[in-house]
Amino acid sequence: MSLVTTRISFLEPEHVKGRIQSLALGPVQLSVLAYTPLSSQRTPRLIRQSDPELYQLGLTTAGRQSIEQAREYASLGPGDLVLYDSSRPFTATAGPPSSGAEVMLLQFPRSLVALPDKAVAPLCGTALSGRRGIGQLLSQLLTGLVHTHADLTLNDTIRLGNTVVDLTSALLARHGDRQALLPPETRKHAIFEQISGFITTHLHDPDLKPDAIAAAHFISTRYLHRIFQDHGTSIGDFVRRQRLARCRQDLADPSQRTVPIATIGARWGYPTPSHFTRTFRTATGMTPSEYRALSHSSPPRTAP
Repeated sequence: MSLVTTRISFLEPEHVKGRIQSLALGPVQLSVLAYTPLSSQRTPRLIRQSDPELYQLGLTTAGRQSIEQAREYASLGPGDLVLYDSSRPFTATAGPPSSGAEVMLLQFPRSLVALPDKAVAPLCGTALSGRRGIGQLLSQLLTGLVHTHADLTLNDTIRLGNTVVDLTSALLARHGDRQALLPPETRKHAIFEQISGFITTHLHDPDLKPDAIAAAHFISTRYLHRIFQDHGTSIGDFVRRQRLARCRQDLADPSQRTVPIATIGARWGYPTPSHFTRTFRTATGMTPSEYRALSHSSPPRTAP
């Protein structure tokens, strides 16, 4: 997949710079672009010549830009998302002068979105927040994909491509008040990702229990358990694994060698040392102090 064909005019011809990096995620493509001020137009003639029938979701990461499509206009800054359609004309501008913009651009076939075109069309060309809720989770995932893509397997990239499309569908459904139109599996997968992100940012809270998590997402505790069961785990195991992974990371970190073990446990939701030690030993077969000592021990020297 390549970028949708547009007619580009650089606004400062004497200072033209640009770069692009593209990542394949199955049928989805994620590109990172940076460019000096420009105007990009997709005209009716270009659409007639070739139309891959894609939705494009842009996340502005630096600078300012704007887009106009279907009589909708959006002015975008860092953290803003915008959706547009390759089958309809649009004009995009990056500026202000001398600064240009940087953007992450997600491209995927329109057929992958679990919403009818008539539900999505009114949202094309409108600004969508990437700083809260599903938009924030989607933005974090796109950023993480750029940084970790080289370490992912082909199957990883395909699964994550499906995930970003599901999250995009959920974001559009939320903004268009069309959540009921999403297939049950898409809704369930999107809310699983949203809850997972919530848990990750609240691991420090010892009161991070199923009832509290369910209430924060306006669902029943029973439905919460079902969501995690459908993903092959339980809510308790998921929270525990996430906490222990952070604890192991901190215990093995040389820069935190002098930080008290009780402090590390409390940092990740274990307020009492005895609870932390018991949970850690059950999971790893050793106490936190033994794990730290083993992590920092020098490898044995080979005899000459």
